[in-house]
Amino acid sequence: MLILPIKKKWFDMIQSGEKKEEYREIKPYWTSRFNNEFDKILKPIIPTNVKRDLRKYPLWLTVYFKNGYSKSSPAIKCKCKLKIGQGKEEWGADRGKEYYVLEILEVKDE
Repeated sequence: MLILPIKKKWFDMIQSGEKKEEYREIKPYWTSRFNNEFDKILKPIIPTNVKRDLRKYPLWLTVYFKNGYSKSSPAIKCKCKLKIGQGKEEWGADRGKEYYVLEILEVKDE
């Protein structure tokens, strides 16, 4: 399970169902965080000596999006599919740039 703080604008759009994706840059920090989640799910299925590529094996996970950093910040629990791809500008992505894309499949208030 990942807990990701996001800005109020994006939080509200996800909560209302308007925004269907959240983006994270493809950088070592996010690669490490997603790989940790990826390993928890795929380790029993695919041996560690086999390259596990998100393009080949999309990852389904639970993500808590929080509007802020405090313990009392509002949060929503989402079922997401993790993939790599380009995002939508109206949802905060830069044109032509690849991201880790958290495709939001289901939203539940926490």
